[in-house]
Amino acid sequence: MEIWINPACSKCQAATAAFDEAGIPYTVRRYLDDPPTAEELTELLTRLNLEPWDLIRPNEPEAEPLRTVPRDAAHRTTWIEAMTTHPILIQRPIITATDNTTAIARDPETLAKFLP
Repeated sequence: MEIWINPACSKCQAATAAFDEAGIPYTVRRYLDDPPTAEELTELLTRLNLEPWDLIRPNEPEAEPLRTVPRDAAHRTTWIEAMTTHPILIQRPIITATDNTTAIARDPETLAKFLP
């Protein structure tokens, strides 16, 4: 199990605490310190069955330039590049199980899918 977190995020703290309480081993990726590559984001988006604009945190100041970028295949690379340059834009926490099941676990129901 791998979880991408921002340690300052309360949702990330809740997810890691739930794994600790359940005794589930996991690997932490502090994606702000270790930003994903474009290839990693593309693979992640495939597993999530999402488009890059669906993974963006729109209220972050770094998202401002993206407000005028079309949400289409022709501009997909622009969105991915923005997330590699400014990883703060990436939704969190993102959990990937050993079977490659992946989800953005912002709510308790989604997080519960990864718990026994």
